[in-house]
Amino acid sequence: MTGNGKSSRRVALYARVSTDRQSTEAQLVELREVAQRLGWTVAEEFVDKGVSGAKAPRERPRLTALLKGVARREFDLVAAWSVDRLGRSLIDLVGLLQELHATGIDLYLHQQGLNTTTPAGKAMFGMMGVFAEFERGMIQERVKAGLARARSAGTKSGKPIGRPTVAPDVEAKIRQLRADGVGITRTARLIGCGVSVVQRIDLQDRARTDGSC
Repeated sequence: MTGNGKSSRRVALYARVSTDRQSTEAQLVELREVAQRLGWTVAEEFVDKGVSGAKAPRERPRLTALLKGVARREFDLVAAWSVDRLGRSLIDLVGLLQELHATGIDLYLHQQGLNTTTPAGKAMFGMMGVFAEFERGMIQERVKAGLARARSAGTKSGKPIGRPTVAPDVEAKIRQLRADGVGITRTARLIGCGVSVVQRIDLQDRARTDGSC
């Protein structure tokens, strides 16, 4: 129990470094101190060492394990030292946030001061969603511009540019999952591909739909 009489939140700590020569201990020390100060119980620590933040979750074994724990509601909160420990893309981060919130789990980011257990943190999450939508729009415009350049260069409908390197049946499965309302991150995990692959297929479909209007 915490000092205010409420049950202690179970927190999962996540740390990552890009090379084997780096250490995650500094990240974990700060996160443990935060957990102690706020009365959280550290349920488990997940560390990806020598793994780039640009890699998809399926290529980050400990993040994958953490997300499985999230799906099983083994934690109340996920804490990371900084946003770039979780990923490099705002869209990916918001996708992760949405996945956490879908299961009622909060997120704490130490360096950015983001804590979705607070009203201010929840408001910040909403603003991040707006910016992520803006980033999607910018990516979509770049895809449409690339398709237009490909057509003008004489290729068939510009499909070779930016096309995900996956088999047609895999593309079909991705489109079906997205049509069923499955999120980008979860779709990528179910299919076994990168989040960027799902995003590119989404954006290509949107570009073709907008272009036919």
